[in-house]
Amino acid sequence: MTTALITGATAGIGAAFARRLAADGHNLVLVARDTARLREQATELHDRHGIEAEVLTADLSAEEGIGAVERRLGDRRHPVDLLVNNAGFGNKGRFLEVTMADELTMLKVHCEAVLRLTAAAAGPMKERGRGGVVNVASVAAFVPRGTYGASKAWVVQFTQGAARDLAGSGVRLMALCPGFVRTEFHERAGMGTENIPGWMWLDADKLVSAALADLARGRTVSVPDPRYKALMGVVKLTPRGLLGGMSSRAGRSYGPQ
Repeated sequence: MTTALITGATAGIGAAFARRLAADGHNLVLVARDTARLREQATELHDRHGIEAEVLTADLSAEEGIGAVERRLGDRRHPVDLLVNNAGFGNKGRFLEVTMADELTMLKVHCEAVLRLTAAAAGPMKERGRGGVVNVASVAAFVPRGTYGASKAWVVQFTQGAARDLAGSGVRLMALCPGFVRTEFHERAGMGTENIPGWMWLDADKLVSAALADLARGRTVSVPDPRYKALMGVVKLTPRGLLGGMSSRAGRSYGPQ
């Protein structure tokens, strides 16, 4: 049986990955900050699917948390075959309204942790000649919209570059770029969602199914929904200056309230 390690595993997209991979027969290493929720989730997935679910409590905004996950990924005796870098969060407010400490914390979780954990996983995977890494980004990566979008743009560019460097090694890397998904993300950031049109919401379980299919196809970037694929096609054709103004207006309409 193969093993998947998922960060931010207790809610939203991370929990959807855990459900799907457990149903497919993969053992799991579940990573998040809340030990009680992790244990409850691990017990439920073990009882329902008969897989082994290991719990690893770690805060990826802290050095010791990143280090703990790096060590688990580097354990050659219990190899990880799939890494899902899903942990992330949003800050409420525009640039200069968010404290610098919070901005730097976001970069540590979205960029430093993703870089270090991808490296920690990909090294042993390359030695074995097989493995996969899914780095969860966002469609926000493709529009100029603050630190969140910039950090997710870094995830996409980094993943594409690393995938190119590891081509032929048996290690697949993919950046997953979802749109709005009904998770705890907006609530935790204090963001209102009542202005977001119903058609823009995605189902986390369907998103994960599409993402895993794209990973199997060898894609390095996955935008897992026809609606958002169409939107991103429009984005590519829109001048950056105009796109910045549109993004700002959309952020006021659909972003933090």
